[in-house]
Amino acid sequence: MSQKPALPGDKIAIIEEFETGENTFDDGQSIRSLVVGTPEFDKTSRIARISGMRRPAVAKSGDVVTGSVAALMNNMFAINILYINGKPTHAGLECICQAKGAKKRILVRVGDIVTAKILSLLNGVIHATISEPELGVLFTQCIKCGAKVIAMSNNIKCIDCGYIEERKLSTRFGNSDFIKFNSN
Repeated sequence: MSQKPALPGDKIAIIEEFETGENTFDDGQSIRSLVVGTPEFDKTSRIARISGMRRPAVAKSGDVVTGSVAALMNNMFAINILYINGKPTHAGLECICQAKGAKKRILVRVGDIVTAKILSLLNGVIHATISEPELGVLFTQCIKCGAKVIAMSNNIKCIDCGYIEERKLSTRFGNSDFIKFNSN
């Protein structure tokens, strides 16, 4: 009886020693795990259970996410989610934002740090928007020389080379504390 994590179907005990508990099942000879987690044994009541491992945070409808733009497509772009409601996530999830009017305007570029609001989760795809004023690009650099940029209405201007480009800027653009960490 080991304390290493068990995978679904792993044998954790035999039925002569323990009874099934939470997240386990009896296959007629052994008690097996139903989930990924750590086996726990109550020797007093003779119950074997699996304490499930923490699941990665998944954004829900209405959540605000912050991340980097990973890819640009025809009328949409993908954001690699780094924070959900200000809390870091390491789930490796991406969301898709519709970019209406993207053929006429440059809303974002790959590598920009953006904030978006989750609209829905449909067929395993997380859909988001940057249409509200506080949503959009939080941080970017000049695509010509990589220098710092400043906001000018709906544009950014490089302070070194003077290159001007349009972006969908957040009202919090340029604010260095755009991530607010929650202690909960």
